Amino acid sequence: MIKTYVIDTNVLIQAPYAIECFEENNLVLPLVVLEELDGLKKAEGEKGANARAAVRKLESYRQKGDLLQGVKLPGGGILRIEKNFVQVELPQDIPDDKPDNRILKVCKGLAETEKEGQVILVTKDIVLRLKAQILGIRAEDFERERISEDDAQYTGRTEIYFPEEKVKEFKKKGIPLTDAYQSDEEGNRSTLTFHENEFVILKPDQSVKKTLLGRVSGDKIVPLVYKKSKPYGISPRNVGQYFMQEALMTDAETAPLVIIKGMAGTAKTFYSLAVGLEKVYNNLSQEYRRVIVCRPNAQFDDDIGFLPGDEKEKIAPLMRPVIDNLEQIIDSDEKKRYEDEDELSDKITEIFERGIIQT
Repeated sequence: MIKTYVIDTNVLIQAPYAIECFEENNLVLPLVVLEELDGLKKAEGEKGANARAAVRKLESYRQKGDLLQGVKLPGGGILRIEKNFVQVELPQDIPDDKPDNRILKVCKGLAETEKEGQVILVTKDIVLRLKAQILGIRAEDFERERISEDDAQYTGRTEIYFPEEKVKEFKKKGIPLTDAYQSDEEGNRSTLTFHENEFVILKPDQSVKKTLLGRVSGDKIVPLVYKKSKPYGISPRNVGQYFMQEALMTDAETAPLVIIKGMAGTAKTFYSLAVGLEKVYNNLSQEYRRVIVCRPNAQFDDDIGFLPGDEKEKIAPLMRPVIDNLEQIIDSDEKKRYEDEDELSDKITEIFERGIIQT
């Protein structure tokens, strides 16, 4: 039996792809959902991004036909926008001018028409599902998950196996990409497609604990060049930091742009500053003259101009994480770091006054 699902805005905000997850069943979007998406499309963060993605998805279907009449979905169902049922009456305790309750009016109106069959409201809002139950409308949560676009993004690293007898060759000059492979639980091998400068965790296929680190260069996987480096006295502590150090220390001609992505506390800012200071102070080639630090002012939105003080004082709260990291880099002795805070502060101030770091 074909069902009719009425989709709430919060479903599309969580999963813009949701309209393609209901197989051969029909989908109805109340007009108020479009209004809410329009209001959210400029929001910051994931909410705004998903609202815009949902709008683009709807636009792609609008180009295929009239959404008021219905457009066929890939699964066989029909997607349409419902602008009627404004005259449907709700109980007096449920005001009909709220967006959620306007969705309930659409559900109630559809349920009262013979041709619609079973009508089901899909919403992430628990209170709205409770209201639907009061009105005798079936309501469900949207629980189908898909790997998010963020999780599917290029990570910059991959893990491969390669022949045990190639270990010495790898350490000397690297190995061809054709020697690398992956293996499933049944032992079936598969080849991979690599990107230039992609980092690789290599495991000899006859060893259990041996692991090597490399980088894709042309048609080969080569050992890390800066594995033993200590930029401004800093040493990597895990695989991710070894890769981060290699990427940041590599010359601009080989790696013109480095994008570091990771959870808070993974030393992204810390390592970037350390390598920056190393390149400015200790690099004889004088590859770089200064470090420029940019921070988003999302905390202050558009109101940063109303903060007291000059430009430096206005952005001081945003620069606090940078200052904290600089203090750790410049004085690595945790026990004595703050014995003379004035001296430490003078060192930080000198770096900014000399233009070594600019904000």
